[in-house]
Amino acid sequence: MDLKGRVAIVTGASRGIGRRIAIDLAAAGADVVVAAKTDRPHPKLPGTIHETAAEIERRGARALPVKVDVREAEALEDLVRRTLDAFGRVDIVINNAGALWWQPVLDTPARRFDLMIGVNVRAAFLLSRAAAAAMIDAGHGGHIVMMSPPLDTRPHPGVVGYTISKFGMTMAAIGMAEEFRSHRIAVNSLWPATMIESQATIGWGLGDRRQWRRPEIVSDATLALVRRDPAEVTGRQLIDEDFLRECGVTDFSRYRCDPDHEPPRIPFSALSETVWRRARKDRT
Repeated sequence: MDLKGRVAIVTGASRGIGRRIAIDLAAAGADVVVAAKTDRPHPKLPGTIHETAAEIERRGARALPVKVDVREAEALEDLVRRTLDAFGRVDIVINNAGALWWQPVLDTPARRFDLMIGVNVRAAFLLSRAAAAAMIDAGHGGHIVMMSPPLDTRPHPGVVGYTISKFGMTMAAIGMAEEFRSHRIAVNSLWPATMIESQATIGWGLGDRRQWRRPEIVSDATLALVRRDPAEVTGRQLIDEDFLRECGVTDFSRYRCDPDHEPPRIPFSALSETVWRRARKDRT
């Protein structure tokens, strides 16, 4: 599917993976709604919605920066309305906004759990619902992507709350894919094979540059996905590297943060093992 003239909503687009996806969608010809909370420079975090929008416009695409708290249902409905008012359509939704708290259950207060549920699964569900309704009304189909891992029923001590919220996104993708199939709306989940250089990996001290890939690999997989005919790929739980291999990519060296080291694949369960091991060490 040619992305020229398509319209995408990307949440969490002020920095990191979301920013990279938004800019690359624009470079491919799409107009992009840059949705995130950060509209002014933050003393500790890089990027704002306006900075991402400027990068999009430099690539010749149109951008609509929207400050939004994805925990608010009305704000998500308004986000879709503003998209339609500005661009007349919505074709792609990337549910990238995320909240995390990688701590054991006894160290997870209710407000942290509620934040993860609200930002991760609830926001993705509500935005996807609103956008899908617009796609169905327009009759042109589209793509919805959840940034969440493949389901895994092994225990995940140390990240139980986070796991509930992220696997909930994947379950939403699987169910929505079936509900929206007849409308040619593809819904899939996508997750990185390795750790990605981001505020999360840096802030939580997970690995180093030898173990990280750049956000471009997730973005490239996302663009490869939303370029596909929605009828061809829906209801899948995708890993970025595996999907890119399926699309013909064989050389992944350009995604390394450290050009001399190929990052190891890290399944979602390994995150749990790392956090749980650290938590037990801290308690001794």
